Amino acid sequence: MSKIYHNKLVNAREMVKAAHEGKYAIGHFNINNLEWAKAILEAAQESNTPTIIATSEGAIKYMGGLKTIVGMVNGLLDDLNITVPVALHLDHGQSLEMAKKCIEAGYSSVMFDGSHLPYEENIAKVKELMDFANEHEVSVEAEIGSIGGEEDGVVGEGELGDPNQAAEMSTTGISMLAAGIGNIHGKYPEWWKTLSFETLQDLQAACNMPMVLHGGSGIPQDQVKKAIELGISKINVNTELQLAFRDATRTYVEAKKDLDDEAKGFDPRKLLAPGFKALKNTFVELTQMFGCYGKAK
Repeated sequence: MSKIYHNKLVNAREMVKAAHEGKYAIGHFNINNLEWAKAILEAAQESNTPTIIATSEGAIKYMGGLKTIVGMVNGLLDDLNITVPVALHLDHGQSLEMAKKCIEAGYSSVMFDGSHLPYEENIAKVKELMDFANEHEVSVEAEIGSIGGEEDGVVGEGELGDPNQAAEMSTTGISMLAAGIGNIHGKYPEWWKTLSFETLQDLQAACNMPMVLHGGSGIPQDQVKKAIELGISKINVNTELQLAFRDATRTYVEAKKDLDDEAKGFDPRKLLAPGFKALKNTFVELTQMFGCYGKAK
């Protein structure tokens, strides 16, 4: 066994296992740039909260590549003296090649999303990835069914997960399982009413392991808490952070503070500061709802 990831990163296995046993959920927060990563890490440290930060394949391209992301995250962990458990996770990896590249670059956790493949091919690839991931002590998330909507080019029809597939996936050694339970990426449309709790119960009875709720932004709080009670141990958030950042930035611009040349309101450090603060506040609100707030050992 050899760890490729270094410095202070940990894999997500123990944190999601503890969440599953303790009936709470770890927050997974997609990052898009330095402000995003720094805000989440600062908020996690200040609140003593274990955290998963993640990048989609689209975000990896946007930020310049894997070396840039791994270097930035590890640098922040050191310079900010982060002592809470933090995993760096690949979100919706569409190929084994990308998952392996992330592991080799220093990610401590990866998701292989084979939900677009025939199930037999999906689980065969998960098993192949597990051999590689276990060599480097990296946690793995797999997916059955699919998450509705679109995120960074990944489109899902929203098929519900199959309990028989969940049971088989649980034998592969993965640390967490994502499954379609009526959840959707992005903003939820007006016609959407509820998660399929019956499906979630059946899936959890079949696999008895930490499960992942994708599309966590905008689901009513009572439904989130019920999902956690039924076995959801990791909740993915992206849109909610983006909206918080947008609203805070819009308020700053509409107040014309960016046009105050004397105060240098155009300085990116000032222009991005309200959004940065909004990210931290949203992190606190969500982790309190998920129950993971303050749970770092």
